[in-house]
Amino acid sequence: MPGIAAYGAYVPRYRLGAATAGWNSSVERAVANFDEDSVTMSVAAGADCLQGLDRNQVDGLIFATTTPPYLEKQNAAIIAAALDLRREIFTADVTGVLKSGTAALKSALDAVAAGSARQVLVVAADMRQGPPRSDLERSSGDGAAALLVARDGVIADFAGSHSITENLLDNWRASGEGFVRSWEDRFATEEGLERVVPEAVSAFLSQRSLSQKDVRRVALYAPDRRRHDSLARRLGFAPPQMVEPLFGRLGCTGAAFPLMLLVRALEQAAAGELLLAVSYGDGCDVLAFRTTPGIKAAAAEQRGGTGYLDAKVVLDSYETYARWREVWLTDSASRRPSPPAPSVAALWRETDKNLRLYGGRCSRCGYLQYPQQRICVNCQASDSAAPVRLSDQPATLFTYSMDYIAGAVDTPLVVAVVDFAVGGRMLCMMTDRELREVRIGMPVEMSFRRLRVVNGIHNYYWKAAPQRLAGKRPAVRAVAS
Repeated sequence: MPGIAAYGAYVPRYRLGAATAGWNSSVERAVANFDEDSVTMSVAAGADCLQGLDRNQVDGLIFATTTPPYLEKQNAAIIAAALDLRREIFTADVTGVLKSGTAALKSALDAVAAGSARQVLVVAADMRQGPPRSDLERSSGDGAAALLVARDGVIADFAGSHSITENLLDNWRASGEGFVRSWEDRFATEEGLERVVPEAVSAFLSQRSLSQKDVRRVALYAPDRRRHDSLARRLGFAPPQMVEPLFGRLGCTGAAFPLMLLVRALEQAAAGELLLAVSYGDGCDVLAFRTTPGIKAAAAEQRGGTGYLDAKVVLDSYETYARWREVWLTDSASRRPSPPAPSVAALWRETDKNLRLYGGRCSRCGYLQYPQQRICVNCQASDSAAPVRLSDQPATLFTYSMDYIAGAVDTPLVVAVVDFAVGGRMLCMMTDRELREVRIGMPVEMSFRRLRVVNGIHNYYWKAAPQRLAGKRPAVRAVAS
């Protein structure tokens, strides 16, 4: 019987909240930094899920989102390279609908059950954009979830599913449009969410002779808190059965939302519990899992959703967020010539260095350097280096500089030199940084980010970021003028 063997999640560091000038709302939501997108967030969630596991055992990766950076080019291939997975795997993008997260998870479960794969990693991420200061913008959030589906060593067995597909135009975004559109609220709720979801859940329970009392936790999709609570009552579940939807802390993360709530359910679950993940969008998917005794020891060091939620910084101004999203032009810095488009040949040739973040360790003297070189600078041995993945290695800040005239989105541009604990030194940018916390010797971790987009080419690389630890008190971000 296939099931879930590991889980992970990622929530960006920044928030819009009550302390954000111009936000004009007490509601808090997670927002991705200017150099993040659904691919970079998926890499972070996938790395959290695979922590301590053998990545060579993964046979497939399925990426789910409604906001893919590329419409024609496989985004899952970028994620697989950044996570240092084998080339001999299948990859797929599942996109275009809010229930793509559960569709990807169901596809992975079917592949493992059929025997075509031993382990399949499912990653889902979204950063949907509503019109500025609209209800959709306030209730949405950015984030990602990852689930490793396997046959052996599972912490939650797959316990069945039921799906409904229905063509309904209640929320949509046409090709080339930036903002999500919605039809009249009452129609979308009564003829969509509150009709389709109860039908699917009722059919699932009836087919298996189950009642609502047999379910311990429900990870339920809804666009906002009011409709979530209303839908839960309509389904007949008591409040203690509902996984806290995190409106007011995270927001609805689109295709990733039911999987992020499922991760939260797994974090809280005990053995023998029946969990439901319920999605919505042109129909509904209901997926059920029953936890095993292995749930107690699962992912003890994974930050999951809870750890990332607690490590946050509140933006000081809505204008900063608007500049990140290019909702309007607020940058008064001097204009610079547009950067040249990156070489496609170079991007392909330097995949190991730039995406997999491989350094090289000399097999003769053990010296590690980044990037990997043919000649060891320590002992001058030639062609003796073995690749070492540095993306998941802890590091410290050796030195740094701040550039106030670089024309960066996030001024000043912090250029860092980091030393890895396993050896090796790297020159890179620093992201998610607060100027007051940047200091020599501070612990950092590598974060997969987008450098720039030129001529439709997304140029990804690794940046250093302050180490995010659970339990940090919220702060208000001071952005340099």
